Amino acid sequence: RIVSGEVPEPLKGKTIFSLDVAALVAGTKYRGEFEKRMKKLLQVVKGNKDIILFIDELHMIVGAGSAEGAVDAANILKPALARGELHCIGATTPDEYRKYIEKDAALERRFQKIYVQEPSPQMALEILKGLKSKYESHHKVKYTDKALEAAVYLSQRYITDHFLPDKAIDVIDEAGARSRLKLFVMPSNLQLLKLQIEAIKNEKEEAVAAQDYEKAAELKEKEQQLKEQFNEAYSNWRKEVESTIVTVDVPEIEEVVAGWTGIPLKKLEETEREKLLNLENALHERVVGQEEAISAIARAIRRARSGLKDPRRPVGVFLFLGPTGVGKTELAKALAEYLFGDEKALVRFDMSEYMEKFSVSRLIGAPPGYVGYEEGGTLTEKVRRRPFSVILFDEIEKAHPDVFNILLQIMDDGRLTDSQGHVVDFRNTIIIMTSNIGGTEIVTSKKNLGFVGEETHERDFKEMKDKVLEEVKKVFKPEFINRVDEIIVFHKLTKEHIEQIIEILLKDIRARLSERHITLVLSPEAKDFLVSVGYDAVYGARPLKRAIQKYIEDPLSEELLRGEVEDNDEVYVVRDGDKLAFVKNKRNQVATTVKSES
Repeated sequence: RIVSGEVPEPLKGKTIFSLDVAALVAGTKYRGEFEKRMKKLLQVVKGNKDIILFIDELHMIVGAGSAEGAVDAANILKPALARGELHCIGATTPDEYRKYIEKDAALERRFQKIYVQEPSPQMALEILKGLKSKYESHHKVKYTDKALEAAVYLSQRYITDHFLPDKAIDVIDEAGARSRLKLFVMPSNLQLLKLQIEAIKNEKEEAVAAQDYEKAAELKEKEQQLKEQFNEAYSNWRKEVESTIVTVDVPEIEEVVAGWTGIPLKKLEETEREKLLNLENALHERVVGQEEAISAIARAIRRARSGLKDPRRPVGVFLFLGPTGVGKTELAKALAEYLFGDEKALVRFDMSEYMEKFSVSRLIGAPPGYVGYEEGGTLTEKVRRRPFSVILFDEIEKAHPDVFNILLQIMDDGRLTDSQGHVVDFRNTIIIMTSNIGGTEIVTSKKNLGFVGEETHERDFKEMKDKVLEEVKKVFKPEFINRVDEIIVFHKLTKEHIEQIIEILLKDIRARLSERHITLVLSPEAKDFLVSVGYDAVYGARPLKRAIQKYIEDPLSEELLRGEVEDNDEVYVVRDGDKLAFVKNKRNQVATTVKSES
């Protein structure tokens, strides 16, 4: 603004000089040299009233140049500042200001504090437009307007531990560098020429070693020709590359932000609407028989992503209640994979590890003076590294009550301060807590098996749910329950659900067998057999996993080792009494009976 004249009249014509404190101190070997430099600096500034001195990292002047008996920069500047002989602007962080400058009351009094807030996205975009030409000439690229807008929007939304405009500037800087470097990959024809030159060089050395000088001379001439050809082609390629202006657009910006945050950003942005609308269908592919739970979680996430949720809270806070083996943890895994493209986005905590009072500090880190202070907290560090994730607190009722007190801050304000003072942002996380509270009520409830009307079933489920929620109120405090978005009660599984789960579990086995081009087909009789041995209303789907392992995986592994099932085979699984049998290639072939342990 001073350069363009858009300032009040007293500031017009002023010149800002930046003071390099490190250069002032560098090379001052003897006492008095530093003070001499400072006095010369002050004389120059006093002689020209239009100079405004700018000192970056202002806290460095405290103690700069001081040694035994010497005077530091801060004390030399104080008289000039007090008399108004020096116009000075300093920049530092609040932490450094408190640590160095506030301790020197006289120096603090001579500076007027002005807190510079983070600029708005609109202001950050204007700053980027002003800097665009410099980065374009440096990287030899061209930034589109949409790329600048994406840099501001994506950095503000996904990069939580930096501030605008710096993080947006860093994004466009890295995107420009990446786009430019991609051009400098040597073409395949040049790489081939280089390999040919190396091969001829080695062959020539072998000919010299064998004293075949005639052949060596021929090879030397050939090598020289190839080198000339390579140098000419390489020179033309470099000229072409250096004259090429690369366009940096939104995909390049997304690639950089995705690399910083670990979020598959392209996938998230391009198909986000479709994902949210098809969320129920996708979750039903992995979780069976929990329509109410899936519907509730999908509604909450759609509400959050459409911008209607409180921006200061997490995307969703859910409490899953139900007996073992009904899909509570599986739903959390499916949600993480579907929303973030990776099941590893699930941050899982087994709350049985946090039953003692002192173990609570593991979540946010040990306090100063205790062992493990430098390591940080298990919860806070994981969320700092991956701010977009699904956090699963498994078996939450087993945790010490103090854990719930820590969670209150996350559930309400979407933030948590760790032991080292870092404020960790939880606004982009989905928090899921699972519990077996009231599991007995669910298992013993009158679940509809097709013999009673839908209205009766709904009434029975509502009665059971009310009983479960009463149990929840006995375990958790009101302020904890009040911050949960949805308390979801899972149904117990029926035999119809088990049939669907068989196909889901067999997908993994078929995927592993497909590496050897082996096809596995399950007959209806075999499926009925697995349902009969794997169904248990109390234990959920886990007995089915064990049944598949016992009756299919174990025998099939023996068949593979014996060579009776080979690559490219088609294997049919049929029932043979109280066991399963494998029929290879054709249904009418003699079955190989597989005996299983009873």
